[in-house]
Amino acid sequence: MKLWPLLVCTMMSAHAQERILDDFEQPLAWKAVVSDGVSAAASAAPGVQGQGMRFDFDFGSAAGYAAARRALPLDFDGDYAISFWIRADAPVNNFEMKLVDASGDNVWWVNRPNFAMSREWQKVTFKKRHIDFAWGPIGDRTLRRTEQMELVVSAGRDGGRGSVYIDDLRMRAIAPAGPPPEPVISTTPDVVTVDYGVPREFGGMVLHWADGLHAARYDVAFSSDGSAWRTVRQVVDGSGGADPLLLGESETRYVRVTMHDAAAHRHRLERIELKDLAYGASANSFFQALAKDAPRGHYPRGMSGQQNYWTVLGVDGGRETGLISEDGAIEAARAGFTIEPFVVEDGKLATWADVTMSQSLQDGYLPIPSVTWTAPRWQLRTTAFAQGTPASSQLIARYDLANTSSEAISLRLVLALRPLQVNPPMQFLNTLPGVSPIGTLAFNGDSFAVDGATRVWSLCAPALAGVSSFDNAAIPARLAGDGWSAVRQVSDQAGFASGALAYDVTLAPGANAVFGLALPLNGQPGAPRLAGVMPEQWLTAMQEEVAGQWRARLNRVSISVPPQAQPLVDTLRSSLAHMLMTRDGAALMPGTRSYARSWIRDGAMMSEALLRLGNDSVARDYANWLAPYQFANGKIPCCVDRRGSDPVPENDSQGEFIFLVAQLWRYTHDRALVERLWPRVKAAAAYMEQQRQSERGAANLAPERRMLYGLLPASISHEGYSAKPMHSNWDNFWGLRGYRDAAMLATVLGKPADAAALRAQGDQFECELLASLRLTAATHGIGYLAGAAELGDFDPTSTTIALSPGGLQQRLPQDLLHGTFERYWLEAVARRDGLREWKDYTPYELRNVAAFVRLGWRDRAHELLDFFMRDRRPAAWNQWAEVVGRDAREPRFVGDMPHGWIASDFIRSALDLFAYERESDQSLIVADGIPAAWLDGAGVGVRGLRTAYGPLDYTMKAQAGGVTMTIAGSMQVPPGGLIVRAPDARWRTAHTTINGKAARWRGVELRVAALPATIFIAVKTTKGKP
Repeated sequence: MKLWPLLVCTMMSAHAQERILDDFEQPLAWKAVVSDGVSAAASAAPGVQGQGMRFDFDFGSAAGYAAARRALPLDFDGDYAISFWIRADAPVNNFEMKLVDASGDNVWWVNRPNFAMSREWQKVTFKKRHIDFAWGPIGDRTLRRTEQMELVVSAGRDGGRGSVYIDDLRMRAIAPAGPPPEPVISTTPDVVTVDYGVPREFGGMVLHWADGLHAARYDVAFSSDGSAWRTVRQVVDGSGGADPLLLGESETRYVRVTMHDAAAHRHRLERIELKDLAYGASANSFFQALAKDAPRGHYPRGMSGQQNYWTVLGVDGGRETGLISEDGAIEAARAGFTIEPFVVEDGKLATWADVTMSQSLQDGYLPIPSVTWTAPRWQLRTTAFAQGTPASSQLIARYDLANTSSEAISLRLVLALRPLQVNPPMQFLNTLPGVSPIGTLAFNGDSFAVDGATRVWSLCAPALAGVSSFDNAAIPARLAGDGWSAVRQVSDQAGFASGALAYDVTLAPGANAVFGLALPLNGQPGAPRLAGVMPEQWLTAMQEEVAGQWRARLNRVSISVPPQAQPLVDTLRSSLAHMLMTRDGAALMPGTRSYARSWIRDGAMMSEALLRLGNDSVARDYANWLAPYQFANGKIPCCVDRRGSDPVPENDSQGEFIFLVAQLWRYTHDRALVERLWPRVKAAAAYMEQQRQSERGAANLAPERRMLYGLLPASISHEGYSAKPMHSNWDNFWGLRGYRDAAMLATVLGKPADAAALRAQGDQFECELLASLRLTAATHGIGYLAGAAELGDFDPTSTTIALSPGGLQQRLPQDLLHGTFERYWLEAVARRDGLREWKDYTPYELRNVAAFVRLGWRDRAHELLDFFMRDRRPAAWNQWAEVVGRDAREPRFVGDMPHGWIASDFIRSALDLFAYERESDQSLIVADGIPAAWLDGAGVGVRGLRTAYGPLDYTMKAQAGGVTMTIAGSMQVPPGGLIVRAPDARWRTAHTTINGKAARWRGVELRVAALPATIFIAVKTTKGKP
């Protein structure tokens, strides 16, 4: 037996110094610190030796944290490790060790999500490399000195209550290691043992076998002394060549490989290659390393160093959703496996990397996406959608394989079930992305059982079917042949089992064949019932059923525009579908993976979009669902998920909740709803007032803090200030909106005393806020409205809230208001035209389109909108990620796709082109964002657009001699009338009639005081330019 030199060496560990940080024998120095709604206590208890600390926590119904904190000054230099003993009688939650500097603002941590703590004592060691910077405003994030330590339990998988026990907290310095000695290798016919001389750290290994002389069955064991061994990996069906083994963070001096069946088979292990810690840091790191060495296309794009894109598959309000990638892979559920297509032609395997790709939606807007692969002689179209109800639904995948050549061809469609998600490894937030472990997999004649549950049904009998363990490495490497189909059931110790179905077909020129799968999504839909029809007929019927349901849901408001503007209307309807599919029951959520939580800021703005498009019940259900999560002190949680109310103080929340209730009143006049929610509205306003008053003390009268006087307290707000809480004007604009809306609701309910008090509080707040805006600009020497008072930062997208829904456009300092959006416009143009460097942006910037419309910048609004529309990815799927990169293929965190909050921003801005409400005079501004080019031909038509005054119906088009606009009488005339604003001076001087009578422009505005109305403006026209 021959063993080549090992390729990877790791640093030798040596103990230099060790000190006890806390032996817990003295009276406890640790104090309990908790978030709202959580209780905790630290006390003495028996430790692993002598006394230890007992830390009891109870999350109740909150999604918060409980921390044990103590003063513990520590200096960090060189390499080191912090260790302690721990045990618990507790459910599974997140465990954190935090190190806090003297400022209290900068935090370093080790975060172990869903850390399952044993009831028996176990030693935990955190090395220097495990400690990351968590948050804080510090520029140099190098950990050098901290003053406090916190041991934290935060609500994770289970929440609930429990007790954690800690003992023997130590820190040791690790001396630099010298060069490791040469390994000593010993062999027998069935065992290879390697002594590295010192403990080595590594993340995995690759066993390299001689051709035809591999062991199919073998064990890998570690030992620290060469006597006591522990088996870390068992391989039962290795395939030879190079066997990669994921071992996680490992440290050992001795490695032993024991090969089975040596008497019957000759084996030769040529090399053991140790891989670095990064290789085994996670299953994702492991698969990304494998993808680098594999043929392009054998792993998904997201595993192969490229950014991939996807869209959601789901039913309205379903708890579970699937995804489909731009390359045609279908993710069965959140964090679930995928079905990935391959095509075999003439014995060669075609992957996503070998074809030309395109995407589409049925009818251009329905949430029934398709991916089309085009090869020289054939085309494959993958279509996927969800069918059913929130209680019982299924994903349906349809595969149309067509011969596009002039002669008959034989093809094989292979559908591989893989332990990989569509959601790629870069998506680190909330849902663990990338790999989706599969322990057991079986094919049962017409279906796959994944980890014991039937998850995939084939609508057609496959020509071949099989499963494979990771170690056997059959899928996708051997899919071009037939040998992969011998095994029908596998148990995979690595947790990376895969399977495949193959469908053979010979197609005449121009012919096609249709195949399909059904995958349960929500509830227990059971096996698909074809009722005697052919699979193609069943698939077509299901698709048409779903398409009809979505057409009805997405067309309650009808907007007709010329062909060049149709993508905008299609994207508007798709965006509505995205908001409905990303919600979980009644909970509106911005996403289904990274952002599968319900933020009130997202929900309030999404609700406004839903109300304007006629989906009242969705917004109503959301308000009723959210309200009970309010804290006892009146605080509205920034966010709610399955763990309960998130206690993080974000001071926009109260105003957003009150706005939500007020909008429901304005659009539905549901008095019973308002009466039921009034106590919560009143409590939220009272909490907000308490907060505001806390900033009206003497400290904020000092000149350097005067700009903070009377504002809402500092918070991380919309995450713009997560490094350090700031006095955010986003919070203030929402807060003022809350005061105004609470006063209005009090008036509606006949509560004059409450209404008067809230109006007075709001008036005082407005006065002090406007003074702060002006003082902030003077203090920082800026010509725009600041994002936060103490920073004077430029944040125009945040500032849009002051206009809508804030309603402050006419009361803001006009020079600062225009300075804000003029600067934004210049920067946006420079970005668009390549005149400044940029890497990425967030499409929350879509809010600026609505701001531009309100400012009368119609042309600029459309130039901005055109830029954003080009960054839909893929464009045909009518969606944006939360982050858009300049380089579309550079891997990055992109948030969810689609993103429900961004969908609502687009909807609100797009609808503002056609109509929006002006709070200052209670008027409705109509057609203010419609460009002249849209008026040619059939022009523009709006039907059923919901407003606070009822549904709006109008048409507008250019005709001989002028422009005609008809407004139906289907709505109540607002107190300030309906307003048409002139795009240029020619309109203001043109002869104008309303219902045949001469009408007069007042400045740039024409007021309509009665409906129905026909308006004629005798503007001389040329093609597309009234």
